[in-house]
Amino acid sequence: MPAGEGGAARTVEVVRPGPYATVQDLGRPGYAHLGVPRSGAADAEALRLANRLLGNAEDAAGIELTFGGACLRFPSGGWAAVTGAPCGPPAGTPLWVRPGESLAFGAPRAGARTYVAVRGGIAVEPVLGSRSTDSLSGLGPPPLAPGDVLPVGRAAGEITVDVAPVRPIPERPVLRLVPGPREDWFAADALEVLCASPYTVQPASNRVGVRLSGPEVKRARGGELPSEGMVLGAVQVPPSGQPIVFLADHPTTGGYPVIGVVTAAAAGLAAQLRPGQEVRFALA
Repeated sequence: MPAGEGGAARTVEVVRPGPYATVQDLGRPGYAHLGVPRSGAADAEALRLANRLLGNAEDAAGIELTFGGACLRFPSGGWAAVTGAPCGPPAGTPLWVRPGESLAFGAPRAGARTYVAVRGGIAVEPVLGSRSTDSLSGLGPPPLAPGDVLPVGRAAGEITVDVAPVRPIPERPVLRLVPGPREDWFAADALEVLCASPYTVQPASNRVGVRLSGPEVKRARGGELPSEGMVLGAVQVPPSGQPIVFLADHPTTGGYPVIGVVTAAAAGLAAQLRPGQEVRFALA
């Protein structure tokens, strides 16, 4: 450990945030009945790994970059770890950033979201028990902007690993899903149609959900459901027949029927999809 590191940098300065950067932890569960989404890191496993690399608790807050492009300065130095979409600094290993130096990120070579953890965690003020920015409800800190100064907490654990091998983000991911709960609202072959051909990610996708275009998933019923609870990974199908995969900032309720729910691992894969990319569904 470099002399004077002291466990954590005191602050991280945002020189530039890139296209879209937010503070994220593992979200604020337990408030859906009040209309508050869980939110949190869109690719939760990537954030968990970054925190483990630094001896942080897995739910410590880090920075989520969308399409890279950021520059983060460490006035007092500190340890950082980068996971998710690769876009510059070495990934999957603890990095010592010397006092006054910066981490600069380009455009990711694959995937969409990169996670930057700092030893001690980003210590902005929590809202309802979470430091996550929720793009749907507006809870939590605003998206990061040039000149923002982020406080860093005290490290709890030790750095015990040098590197964590990770699987590359696939070019043609397959999202595994569990059918239901509203299969009866769809044509008898709807799941077969959903899984038979690739869908293309649309530019309107965001942290709320991934909008897809491809073969129409046809309904057996007209009209709409009364609003009912929605969960992470729900594959909702509006009247257009074009599915939407809900991500971290999904609404707590919805009136379009859900044909299936992708697994937690598949939800992380979905968070790394890029506009124009092809993706397939398969039964879990």
